[in-house]
Amino acid sequence: MPATKKPTKRRPKSEFVHQFLVVLSGTDPLVWRRIQVPERYSFWDLHVAIQDAMGWKDYHLHEFRLFDEASQKLVSVGIPTGEEEEDRPVIAGWDVPVSRFFDQQSWHEPPATYAYDFGDDWQHVVVHEGLEPVDDALTYPRCVAGEGRCPPEDCGGVHGYAELLMAMADPDHEEYEQLLKWAGGEIDPEAFDRATVTFDDPKRRWRNAFHRGR
Repeated sequence: MPATKKPTKRRPKSEFVHQFLVVLSGTDPLVWRRIQVPERYSFWDLHVAIQDAMGWKDYHLHEFRLFDEASQKLVSVGIPTGEEEEDRPVIAGWDVPVSRFFDQQSWHEPPATYAYDFGDDWQHVVVHEGLEPVDDALTYPRCVAGEGRCPPEDCGGVHGYAELLMAMADPDHEEYEQLLKWAGGEIDPEAFDRATVTFDDPKRRWRNAFHRGR
């Protein structure tokens, strides 16, 4: 796993961006991204940035799980559905600033997690690496680094993806042609080029998802 960096010393709010290391648990080869997002971001905004950096299509529900030091409880942040556990409701991500949980002194043990697609159950470890100075020559959010191709949507989670790669590596496999067609071609699990990462406007994504003004 790539090394993480301890948080940097705080400067005026307008001069900083959050830096996160996002690791997709259980993948081999390991899939990870390092991203920087504006300090003003909400958890919905961070969700969109993670989706875009990883290569997910945002077809399914998601949920951040974090330890809240103030209440000494595990907190869930995502999209409320009304079906959550009574003792741990899901807080709407668009109402929660990232800086509420991550600031210049944030160094979570354990790190936060980000779950995507509760069926396939993709689990990401989210490590806050601190606040980095804004570079006026750059546009944020941005992907700083990463490795590994994002698995296809709806492939059955970590184990399903491993089985998919194994089958597609064997032209004699009985489902080879069918899987090749389903995946849209060969899959290189190590393929990743951060220059190809593009980020959607989180406000537009929100409007498209919920059909109402923010």
